[in-house]
Amino acid sequence: MRNFSADYLRRTRAGLWSSRAALEDLELATRDRVVDVGCGTGEFTRVLTEETDGTVVGVDADPELVGVAREETGLPVAVGDALRLPLRDDAADLVTCQALLVNLPDPAAALREFRRVASDAVAAVEPDNADVAVESTVDREAELDRRLRAAYLEGVETDVALGERVEAAFERAGLVDVTTRRHYHRKVIEPPYSDADLQDATRKATGAGLADHETELRRAVGDAYDDLRSAWREMGRDVVDAMQAGTYRRAEVVPFDVTVGRVPNA
Repeated sequence: MRNFSADYLRRTRAGLWSSRAALEDLELATRDRVVDVGCGTGEFTRVLTEETDGTVVGVDADPELVGVAREETGLPVAVGDALRLPLRDDAADLVTCQALLVNLPDPAAALREFRRVASDAVAAVEPDNADVAVESTVDREAELDRRLRAAYLEGVETDVALGERVEAAFERAGLVDVTTRRHYHRKVIEPPYSDADLQDATRKATGAGLADHETELRRAVGDAYDDLRSAWREMGRDVVDAMQAGTYRRAEVVPFDVTVGRVPNA
């Protein structure tokens, strides 16, 4: 399983749950016990808690992230592997995850463990990283983003663009009545810029953003990574200049699928 820092999780998931419409199929209002696997910093755990009167527990394999989640949310969280959850059979009526399956080498194996713990249903919220669309007022940003994304998809060792294969993984895990709905998270940067927008621009200009994925990118493009990083930093400086002039605008649309399956004979 791939590991991520708390800062990375905050940046990449910011604003996703400003609307809760995508959670409708999880039937959260009817749930008594929910487990959020791969909870990270606990953002999704908090969202689930706000949408149900039941008990929500977060589980993550990274003790440092569990500590952050416990401190920042005050919710019950525990250290645990997605393939060996520290929970008894049928411990929750819903077991769910956000952006976890795309980071696992065998998503169906995790889903089988979710099925063991769930008495009624299993759900997953997973991005389709191959279908992200970017528009920018800065020349080259959209093209560089496309090139780097393609290299990342080639170099990463898990399937980060599961798409329709999420539903197949649910069925391989023995879940039934599987349904999938696609939703879209639109992220827009435009004046007036927030502190987070300015920080993102700085990360582009310094190349820090690429460092999060250097291993995967080098695996795909080898020494060409250094040229890509140089071009990305130059583009980032153009972004900073455009923000200072108040003319920068960027729109990114990230598709994500919400898949729900029932436990047989539930």
